[in-house]
Amino acid sequence: MTVAKDGPWLDGAAGRLIRPYTVSGGRTRPAVALDLLTLVISTGSMPQAPLGPEHGEVLGLCPAPTPVAEIAGRMGLPATVTKILLADLVQCGAVTVRPPSRFQDPTDQSLLEAVLDGLRRQL
Repeated sequence: MTVAKDGPWLDGAAGRLIRPYTVSGGRTRPAVALDLLTLVISTGSMPQAPLGPEHGEVLGLCPAPTPVAEIAGRMGLPATVTKILLADLVQCGAVTVRPPSRFQDPTDQSLLEAVLDGLRRQL
């Protein structure tokens, strides 16, 4: 078995070794309301409750305010599963969440212009 560069949960030939519902403990909804633009930051306190290795991986991804969407992308997990992990960490005080400071409305013209400028720079 060769492990893909994306992490220990992926196999180059077989794909994902751990199914997302296993990571979330079979839960389908987070206990805390989060959207993809919500910013997450680690508080520095370690959770007292026993949590899975994915929780520790998430904590390592948010030493600075990081959007939920970016955490999900880096984890290679569906957004809903990532939100469930983050909700667990919020409840035990390991992370705090806040709405994005610069763009409150995802349909805001300045946000759309910033995205367009970024895309133009990539081309």
